This record gives sequence, structure tokens and C-alpha cells, in this order.
Amino acid sequence: YDLIWKRTVASQMVDARGQSVSVRIGATASDGRDTEFAASGRSITFPGYLRAYVEGADDPDAALDDRETLLPVLTVGQSLPNPDLEAKGHSTSPPARYTEASLVKRLEELGIGRPSTYASIMSVIQDRGYVWKKGTALVPTWTAFAVVQLLEEHFGELVDYEFTARMEDELDGIAHGTVQREPWLNRFWFGDPAGEQTAELADVNPGSPGLKALVDRGKDVIDPAEINVVRRLITPDGEEIVVKPGKFGPYMKRGDETASIPDDLAPDELTVEKAIELLEAPSGDREVGVDPATGKTIYAKSGRFGPYVQLGEMPEGKVKAADKPRTASLFKTMTLERLTLEDALQLLSLPRTVGVDPSDGGTIVATNGRYGPYLKKDFVDENGTAKSDTRSIDTEEQILSITLDEALKVFAEPKRRRGQSSAGPLRELGIDPVSEKPMVVKDGRFGPYVTDGETNASLRKDDTVEGITDERASELLQMRREAAPRKKKATKKKAAAKKKSTAKKATAKKSAAKKTAAKKATAK
Repeated sequence: YDLIWKRTVASQMVDARGQSVSVRIGATASDGRDTEFAASGRSITFPGYLRAYVEGADDPDAALDDRETLLPVLTVGQSLPNPDLEAKGHSTSPPARYTEASLVKRLEELGIGRPSTYASIMSVIQDRGYVWKKGTALVPTWTAFAVVQLLEEHFGELVDYEFTARMEDELDGIAHGTVQREPWLNRFWFGDPAGEQTAELADVNPGSPGLKALVDRGKDVIDPAEINVVRRLITPDGEEIVVKPGKFGPYMKRGDETASIPDDLAPDELTVEKAIELLEAPSGDREVGVDPATGKTIYAKSGRFGPYVQLGEMPEGKVKAADKPRTASLFKTMTLERLTLEDALQLLSLPRTVGVDPSDGGTIVATNGRYGPYLKKDFVDENGTAKSDTRSIDTEEQILSITLDEALKVFAEPKRRRGQSSAGPLRELGIDPVSEKPMVVKDGRFGPYVTDGETNASLRKDDTVEGITDERASELLQMRREAAPRKKKATKKKAAAKKKSTAKKATAKKSAAKKTAAKKATAK
């Protein structure tokens, strides 16, 4: 409410006014050279709407003070005292990579694209492999550099910002009916013969021979081998390393030597030293062995998301998801160089079935996921509803070694939030006679509590971690179980009493039931 009130009031107030001051100070260095220092300050002469609201600040008055950088009163030619100066280095950062949001903003500034086309532009540049995402940042690929190089060198007028923005306006005119479509397309494709340009098409490819002529001319002058060289690096020995996009990904070439460029290496991160390292390193793609079950070769590879193993060859051309070879990421403790056939077979066998939980018949599997190793159990509850439960485990090696008993103990513990450390129990107790699961005392947000993995009960004032017995722990859990259903039952009674108070409400209940049935039928 406070935020809404402040912004509402601020929107009715006048703009703030300020004053910026810059000062240049001339001095003579100890070696006799003339030097110049500069400083700038800013003061707010009239706060305006900032008196009511400053974005990102709870206290506008304090935020106003932070926005001011005041300089002392100075006059031109004034002599200043000679202070002790200390030289400090200042490192700048390169401009941040574009995100989808910042790229759309830049396109808007250039007048390229329209709100209805921005989403498809973002999709196309990723689907065609021109960029890939590193977090939210868009990282250009080597293919993108090759395409841009080709267009700028041979079709520069077609990728000029002003021409593209002008073309967007003309296409808007076609959509609104103010520009005729066929004459416009004819001139864009075949060019503009002298004297035939009309006023309505004055901005369409002015003086251009047309796209057809440009393409025909390009066939004769474009050298595919040369245009594909997107970077040249010179080693300390004077050798040249060329970088090219290839059919199976970007690669480098030094004489007769070649090496693939890792997918996760951004173009700006490829230095001469890194290129030499990749050329002299053993190939990341190697045959690990043969899978005895299928007879297919297992390969160890390095990809954008880290090292992995692949069962069989990748088919050429467009491949459906069902036809792609099976892959599995290496554990963090594994390396491509030391990977054995046994390791690869274990990785490709995941997820691993650990066993069946005797309490509910659920099948427990161990696997690796986006947030690390975990256990998953699929089961059917007493109402016949299919459910799934998961628990994180500590190491990736446990995926291959965890036993059923160990998995059951993990599921008996309360579920941890993501990123929450796995704190051990303060004390282990016996088996709860009701749930038949082990009880433990753990430290929680509101103090110690006892749990059997299903029900949690806080220790009372007179209970201690060291002194609590199995009987007392079972008693606390049972009290907790009995307390929860009573609350639910009381809520249901109140709702039922309201519905049954009159005959009219009973009628309304029937109609509501019909509506629910109709919704279900529609949903099906």
C-alpha cells in the first residue's frame, strides 16, 4: 500500500531539477609534465516528485542525499593546496552481453521489428544456431560471425540499420493499404530502373540493382572457403591459426592440424594461448569401448554442457528425438581422459532402480538431475491417486551405490528445501509403533522436533533432546496426528452447516454439482 500511495502521489508532482558541475584542475607533475585532473558533482535544486518517491528506496529523503555529489565552492584560476595524491588503477568491464529483453530494447531504438515480431526474432536466432544462452545472456556463435561477415561484405546495403528500419515502415504501409504490394516487391527484387521510381516507393532500395542482381553477382565473387574464415590468430612462432564453422561444429586449423572448439567456449574467450592448448591437447572425442548389450560403440565427448558419453553414432541430417543416440553426463569427479568402459556403462544405465518401498509399494529410482543427484519414488496412495516423491542425496556416487535400506532412511527424513544443507539428526530414536518408521530428533527453524518422516512434532517445554524417550516421542507424534484431523473436520462441519441451513441452499448445491459435472465433461 505504501508503494502504491507514494507512486500515485509522485505521478501528480512536477519533475525534479538539478545542477551538474564539472571542474578541471591543472597541475605540474614531479617530472615537469603538465597534468590535468577532473571532477564532477551534482546537486538537486528542486526535488519535485523525488520528495515523495525514489525508485528502490524506502526513505526518499535519504535517497535524495545519496543522489547528490557536492563539490566545494571554487573559482576559475583559484590556487588549490597541494594534497598528497595516490595513483590507483581502475579496471573497466566490457559491455554486458545482450539478453532477450535488452536486445528487443535495442531493436526498438533502431526501429527494427515490431512488437508482433520480436518473439519470433528471438526464437529464430536461437533455432538457427546464431546464439546460445548462457544463463539469460545471448552468446553469439561462430556461425553468426560467418553469416554477418558474408552479409556485410557482399550485401552491406541490405543489412544497413537505416535501410532495415525504412523497410519496416514500408511493410507497415503495405499492411495498412497505403502502399501497393506487387510494385514494392517487384522493385525490391528486380531493382529500380532509372526514371521509374514513384513517390510512394521513394525509400525502397533507392539506386539498388535489386536483390536478384546482388545474388547473381555474389555467385561470381564470393569465395566460400575465404568467407568461412571468421578469425585469424598468429602464434608467437608466426604460425597462422584460422577459425571456421564446419558441418560438425566450429574448428581451428594450423597447417595440417585441426581441433574442435568446445561448444561452451564463447568466441571472445578464444585467445592464441587457448587455441594452442586445444590444438595440442588429445582429442576429446574418443572411443571408450563397445556396449556388450547392443554392440554399439561408446564415445566420450565434450559438449556445451560438459563432458558426456554417447552410445552409437549420431545420424546425419535432421534427427528426431527418438532417433538420437543415448547420452549421459559424466559425474563431477570423472574426467574424459580417465573414463573407463565400466564407468560409461554405469552412466548409460541410469536412472537406476534401487528397489520397492514395502510400506506403499512405490518403486524407488536413483538418478541425476538439474539440481544434482536425487531419489524418486512413484506410488499410489490409499485413495488410488498416483503420486511422486523425491529426496536429494549427497553425492553423485550414491546414485550407483545407495541400497534400499539407505534409500528408505532418506525418505523417512523431512523433505529439504533446495539449497538447504543436509543437517544430521540431533538424536536417533526407536521405531514409531503407528507408522513403523524410525524416529529422530532434529533441529528446526522453531527449535528441536521429533519426526518419523511423515509427521513432525515440536518438543514441549519440559522435553529435552537428551532426555526424551521413545514412548514420549511416539506420544508427541500421536498428539500431532490427532490434532491435525480435528481442525480439518471442524472446517468441514462449518461449511456443511451453512449449505444445509435452508432448502434453497440445497437446491443451489444441486445446481453447483451440475456445473462441476459440466466442467469436467468439457475438460475431458
